[in-house]
Amino acid sequence: MSQPDANSTQQPIASRLHAIGLMALIAVWAYGGVISAANLHSRVGPPLVFYYLRAIVFDWLVVAYIVVGVRRRGGSLRDLIGGSWRRAGDFWRDVLVAFVFWIVSLACLAILRLALHAKSGVHAIRFLTPVSRSETILWILVALTAGFCEETIFRGYLQRQFIAWSGKPAIGILFSAALFGGVHAYQGAKQTILLGVFGAMFGVLAYKRQSLRPGMMAHAWQDALAGLVVRLLPK
Repeated sequence: MSQPDANSTQQPIASRLHAIGLMALIAVWAYGGVISAANLHSRVGPPLVFYYLRAIVFDWLVVAYIVVGVRRRGGSLRDLIGGSWRRAGDFWRDVLVAFVFWIVSLACLAILRLALHAKSGVHAIRFLTPVSRSETILWILVALTAGFCEETIFRGYLQRQFIAWSGKPAIGILFSAALFGGVHAYQGAKQTILLGVFGAMFGVLAYKRQSLRPGMMAHAWQDALAGLVVRLLPK
């Protein structure tokens, strides 16, 4: 396993003002999620496809905002992602890491779910999951977008900023995980806690690997499979 490079995690990758702006966007994101969830539960407002498209556009706009701030400090999106795939073996190693991480993290979350007496994640996202073929295709695009963009936002940018400011990896991981859980508040309090813990696991993976690539894979296929499984279950 790759060891973290101290220089890469102890230097801020963008200005404080830029980071504050990002956290303001995240607050809007969280609030918008709660409002959208309320509309979908009550079946008012635009169709589900609208929310999928809005999520995709918003995620990419936030990443674009991040790239602008990082470039002002001489960095790049590639720097945030880390890692490299110079050979086929590099790619398949990350796939294996992602798969093992996914299985272990789901087992941990299942135990925590029992401890919290929380309902299955199926109940938390059923109102969001696709029904038609077009919605299913868009759902997969949403999942791929979330895997790339959310890992870039929370583990690539925020986690590194918090580590640089505090000098403590644990603080950076926990703070970024808390914000990650917060943007999923629309799924309910217990699910927010579970997703915060999930975010912390992704944070540890990103820090240890010094790469977002395995986390992006695991995040994307977790989101995609969750929606597809719920679609197949009886209502």
